[in-house]
Amino acid sequence: MRSGRRLLLPHAYALEHTASSALSFPLRRALSTTSDFAPLARANTGATHTPALQRPLANRPFSTTTMAANVIKQSDGAVPFSSRLLEGRALDLDVWSIYNALALPPDTVNLGQGYMNFPPPQWVKEAADDAIASTPANHYSHPKGRIRLRKAISDYYSDQFTNLGGRKLDVETEILVTSGANMGMYSVWGAFLEAGDEVILFEPYFDQYLASITFNGGKPVYVPLHPPAGHTPSHGPSAASEWTISIPELRAAITPRTKMIIVNTPHNPVGKVFTRRELELIADVAKEFNLLVMSDEVYDCLTYDGAEHVRIATLPGMWERTVTVGSAGKSFAATGWRIGWLIGPPTIIAPTLAVTTRTVFCTNSPLQEAAAAGLEGAAKRNYFETQRKEYEERLLFIMKVFDKLGMSYVIPQGSYFLLLDISDVEWPEDYPFPATITGRGKDFKFCWFVAQEIGVSAIPVSEFYCTEHMHIGEKYARFAFCKDIPTLQLAGDRLQKLKGFLKPQAAKLANGTNGTH
Repeated sequence: MRSGRRLLLPHAYALEHTASSALSFPLRRALSTTSDFAPLARANTGATHTPALQRPLANRPFSTTTMAANVIKQSDGAVPFSSRLLEGRALDLDVWSIYNALALPPDTVNLGQGYMNFPPPQWVKEAADDAIASTPANHYSHPKGRIRLRKAISDYYSDQFTNLGGRKLDVETEILVTSGANMGMYSVWGAFLEAGDEVILFEPYFDQYLASITFNGGKPVYVPLHPPAGHTPSHGPSAASEWTISIPELRAAITPRTKMIIVNTPHNPVGKVFTRRELELIADVAKEFNLLVMSDEVYDCLTYDGAEHVRIATLPGMWERTVTVGSAGKSFAATGWRIGWLIGPPTIIAPTLAVTTRTVFCTNSPLQEAAAAGLEGAAKRNYFETQRKEYEERLLFIMKVFDKLGMSYVIPQGSYFLLLDISDVEWPEDYPFPATITGRGKDFKFCWFVAQEIGVSAIPVSEFYCTEHMHIGEKYARFAFCKDIPTLQLAGDRLQKLKGFLKPQAAKLANGTNGTH
């Protein structure tokens, strides 16, 4: 065993044991040389969280009452609404409504939803101010997007599309600016899906995919990513890279009605960055069965520990059948700006443009100018590399929080989410969960309990699975670390109270009383 400091796990994991398979040396070295919390900015922890069961009944939001689901039946109105709303869980009380900040105690630290609590870069904000102060940028833009932004996208991304042979992306035919990445994807489905066409989703999937597919007449087909076989919490952290796809399962999911495969890399919520070999195998299936591929790459600028982000569109024979999805919101900490873009061949971009033109017509003009300024200035400011290092610091911080608890988690290779294994957490059998939680997976109960009693919110992962596969996801909760260090510190301090709700053996490990593994 190497000499030197061990990972700061309460059950004395040795640095080497944590997983040479889970972490390569740079991240492990960073973990081994950073003390628990001291060198990192402290939060103002003066405001303490009062557990729900210690509050008066009137101040327990939904803990002893039924949170009403806003479910409307087709027969309720004078004119029935479209039956397409009955598919894709469109009318269900979704996870975002259940764990909305308004439904939780007001002092809850929100690590559930994936938006930042820090602003965009100053130069990008100033560009937004300048655009609003001008006259042209306050009026309609071309449905394709403002030419400045399309040129900035071409200049920034062309070299990354090595299949182009050194030429630039065509700003007129190969780039489309959309009102957020979601709207871009919705428009692709609107352009290409016939009623009954099937779309393959790798589970867990970003939940917005589901209703958007069914709204456009499509039928989702599910192929799960598989967590590492035999891994238990006692093994400690695992790596997102260990979640694997089964190509035989993918091939078995193909039918004559299959139209498209969705690939999300870096992946939300697992944090997996698909390897070149995995993408080559998916590409082989797409080419064999003449399928489109939608590659959701909105976290492309957030990869860690040397993980290689490969664009499936650059693989042989894939450019003509792939649309790549990008996002200014993720790139520049501006999720509310709703600026996204699509990159692909004219045969995909032109039909999609027809949909966007007839729906939103154009995307908001001044913030397109600001997004363009962001891409134009990123390289000279070394912005994306600096941002990546800042996110790595946040990731290391949240990992230490769970290391100190002795809990297992999935170490992400990309994105800004971490999956916590909640298998060892228990709560009182008679805990008063609301009716909206009853009957759902263990992860729904965990997230409600932790928000109410600990004061930190997370998102249940089983929401991102079909009913048949929910059992895979319900042992995990998703925590977003796209927050500043003081916020993560406050959340980390509160989460240490989970020690009181761990199963006895896990509690011993958390308290450092069981030696090494």
